[in-house]
Amino acid sequence: MKTSLSWLRDYVELPAGLTADQLDEALTNLGMEVESIVDQGATVKGDLVVGRVLTIEELTGFKKPIRFTTVDVGRDAPQEIVCGARNFSEGDLVAVILPGGELPGGFTIGARKTYGRQSNGMICSAAELGLGDEHDGIIVLPADAAAPGDDARPVVGLADVLVEVEITPDRGYEMSLRGLARELSYAFSAAYTDPATLVSAPGATATPPYAVNVEDTVGCDRFSARVVRGIDPNAASPAWMRERLVASGIRSISLPVDITNYLMLELGQPMHVFDLNRLSGGLVVRRARPGEKLTTLDGVARVLDAEDMVICDDTGPISLAAVMGGETSEWQPDTVDVLLEAAHWDAVMVGRTARRHKLFSEAAKRWERGVDPQLTLVALERAVRILTEHAGGTVDDRVLDIDHVVAPATIELDPGLPTRRIGLAYNSDQVTELLGRVGCTVTGVDPLAVTPPSWRPDLLAPIDLVEEVARLGGYNDIPSILPPARGGSGLTPSQRRRRSVGRALAENGYVEVLSYPFVAPTAADQLGYPADDPRRSAVRLTNPLSETDPLLRTSLLAPLLGTLKRNLGRGRRDLALFETGTVFLPRLASTAPPAMGVDRAPTDEEWAEANTIVPAQPWHLAVVLTGDADPAGWWGPGRPASWADAIEAARIALSAAGIDPARVSVAAAELAPWHPGRCAAIAVDGTVVGHAGELHPAVVSAFELPKRTSAMELDLDAVPLPPVTQAKRISSFPPALIDVALIVDRGVPAADVSLVLAGGAGDLLETVSLFDLYESDQLGEDKKSLAYKLTFRAPDRTLTTEETLAARDAAVTAVAARFGATLRGA
Repeated sequence: MKTSLSWLRDYVELPAGLTADQLDEALTNLGMEVESIVDQGATVKGDLVVGRVLTIEELTGFKKPIRFTTVDVGRDAPQEIVCGARNFSEGDLVAVILPGGELPGGFTIGARKTYGRQSNGMICSAAELGLGDEHDGIIVLPADAAAPGDDARPVVGLADVLVEVEITPDRGYEMSLRGLARELSYAFSAAYTDPATLVSAPGATATPPYAVNVEDTVGCDRFSARVVRGIDPNAASPAWMRERLVASGIRSISLPVDITNYLMLELGQPMHVFDLNRLSGGLVVRRARPGEKLTTLDGVARVLDAEDMVICDDTGPISLAAVMGGETSEWQPDTVDVLLEAAHWDAVMVGRTARRHKLFSEAAKRWERGVDPQLTLVALERAVRILTEHAGGTVDDRVLDIDHVVAPATIELDPGLPTRRIGLAYNSDQVTELLGRVGCTVTGVDPLAVTPPSWRPDLLAPIDLVEEVARLGGYNDIPSILPPARGGSGLTPSQRRRRSVGRALAENGYVEVLSYPFVAPTAADQLGYPADDPRRSAVRLTNPLSETDPLLRTSLLAPLLGTLKRNLGRGRRDLALFETGTVFLPRLASTAPPAMGVDRAPTDEEWAEANTIVPAQPWHLAVVLTGDADPAGWWGPGRPASWADAIEAARIALSAAGIDPARVSVAAAELAPWHPGRCAAIAVDGTVVGHAGELHPAVVSAFELPKRTSAMELDLDAVPLPPVTQAKRISSFPPALIDVALIVDRGVPAADVSLVLAGGAGDLLETVSLFDLYESDQLGEDKKSLAYKLTFRAPDRTLTTEETLAARDAAVTAVAARFGATLRGA
């Protein structure tokens, strides 16, 4: 929002000696971001004076008309000045900048010879002084504006201060002189005049001046209109209006259009002017229909959306409501009869329409932030008065006002809430007084019943009122002391586990990456999921960051493999990556969740019902490997990463998660996207928590990865959290080492045999580890030999041979009973 300080002073009695710094501080404390405060007089340096043209000599022989003039500038002798403009005559008063002066943009004026004549200064145009876009002619001042030699700044409009502020999206009322002046009256405790009270507007008449039907009263809850006939189409906008529009960054177009722009800036009410004689039949305000088109004032033919609001006549849409008018009904240079429209439109609809069509007009910016619905008749009355004053015409006494506006809801406010939230003591009277200053009607005692004014649609809940109390009470009075923090218990067990797992993998050579959780619909096909695989069912985002990746991942592997491919493309060959994060598993439901407001916390039943359709979000861990696990060098040949490394990564992660290796089992499995013959299921206490192995060749090809790329994925939330255990006492007695070789069926997992050995050996067993696997026809059909190293140790003594052998025999007996195992060589 950009405007001039003199315009603001029309409605608020600001201090006479107000400085730029004081104004900046006041606006900032009110919650506005100050873009700039510019003293226009300082933009032109040096002598800018009023001059009277004494003589004009037309110079010939040049490609463009050139004039050599003498100008009385109040000095001893007239100044000789060369000028190319032709819109002035002898005796006219003009603005002259003398040698040594400097125009906006750093253009310095000097005395020089040009076109064969000496030129001492410049006769200025509005563009050269930064007052507008007019380049073709210089500024010609009124005959009695000033005397030659007087300072020209106040005469041409350079004695003002321009203020530009950035308005937050929730405070649309500040995008007007009405709103800014009201805010400054708070800051300076100054008298305020509401421009909406300057005229008394007539209400709706029984017969409207023009037939209008509003079909959608949600998108447009108020529509008002007035008619003026017989205006002078050549009437110019008054100078004061043009100057204020230019100061606000708006180009002067014509008197009717300038009036609507002027009142939009002053009151905050956007308006539109129709050429009455170009309308065909009555107007209809409705939503656009599929396939409808409209050519807007910028000359672009637009295909309308069903959410767009349009104003139509018998020919179809003639205006994209609240955003931009159409070409077929706009004001024309010969327009003599006009229909002035002021309405109130739904903010959400306008915001979406403006973004959909990329039309961020000044009107749309105000509508999407919220406009006072009680301004329509006042704005129309002001418009017809200014129009008839300067262009004549006859005002139709009939007034149209279709009003479906809903009054602001009353908010119940605990008078102690501002004190609890802000940290300053506010008694009930202070809260009532501060809210009354912003226009709220406050009744009651405890709670306070607060009704916001019509221009504050952002005040919807008690916390909004608390913000107003803090703002008007003074942000600077709030002490910068942090409230006492509640005591916490630190990281949760799950958080500690995730950190431990990540640290362990990093220490073993894996690099952590962070991928977006979004995947393409083709990801399931790339990973080779069967048609009935539940992982194909994914949550689709309503408003995705990228239309190519609208789904939430059900596995970490698709984004992680994409990261692996990207790094391979950048020249990396030996890669071991890992990622921890959530996956999203949808819960299919036939009913929508309950609608919950912001006036209270949801009940337990509502919360449970809403969560029935929230996707399950377990925390997963995934790793991918390709290239060499051990690089080759002078020390020897390298070793390529394989499925075994992926399985070992799972063991490392589970060990870091506090799971005893004896509880972890690894068994052959089949699951996409792994190779059927090189896939292992990772289980804890018999419950499968993940898979690891070599990726299927088709998956490797789909992601354009090297052959034998391996991967692992664990559901960390499915891994039981370890209880808090007491550290074992470390024995200082020597261990007893015994090896056993057991013959079992080939299908028996080695990890299961380890678990049974550990259970059968008892408390004296310290460790059990597999060190050999042997298969031969001599062992028998479908048999294999598993050799384990058993370590026994007692905490309080050196074990005897008898004790060690007894523990070993107990372990072997347990395996024999479970799997029918026999001792090799027995």
